[in-house]
Amino acid sequence: MLADQYFLIAHQDRTGRSRLHPRATGLGLAAALLGELILEGRIGIAEGDLIILDRHPPADALAHDILDLLIAQPQHRDVRTWLAFLSQDAEVRVGERLVRLGAVDLITRRRMLSTETVYLPNSAEQRNAAAWAPARLANLLVRGIELSLTDRVLVGLVAATGLTRHVLYDFEMHRQAFHSLPNAVNALSGDLRDLIEFTEASVGSVLTVGRR
Repeated sequence: MLADQYFLIAHQDRTGRSRLHPRATGLGLAAALLGELILEGRIGIAEGDLIILDRHPPADALAHDILDLLIAQPQHRDVRTWLAFLSQDAEVRVGERLVRLGAVDLITRRRMLSTETVYLPNSAEQRNAAAWAPARLANLLVRGIELSLTDRVLVGLVAATGLTRHVLYDFEMHRQAFHSLPNAVNALSGDLRDLIEFTEASVGSVLTVGRR
């Protein structure tokens, strides 16, 4: 699913640590979770607000939980508010889904004064699958293969949150792919394009605040 693929791209497959500032990772995952619901036709975006289009529960348990949250809070509709709220535990929610799928293991590392919990590909098979997530996307872009709708959203979120260099890591070799990124995003429907734009703006805001 969209958020699963984003998670694997956003984290180092050898350490489980985020490639980005944690708040940027959280916002990217929050956007991916909302993107899953847009792709399923459950929600939409109109004038900066999330709107409920279909209240039927999705098959995926996490998507079901997110939709229930949106339905239960009709007074809150602003997209950026929901991105900020969902970003607080999006990494844990998606990480737990990946654990259930057998894609990563939950690892707790003890340090002198604290503990660190990461969702880590802990076998050769898991590491290969995690490493393939950015490689697969790069391969599609470099070869100019038609992207699925989900992959176009994934490309947009990768670009919006600053992960592009971890997918297209060699500017000379990937020059043509860099030029194709805007086309992938521009081909999206208004709702999905808006989601990516709000995500980019939110990431920019939190990183600007963090530098002060």
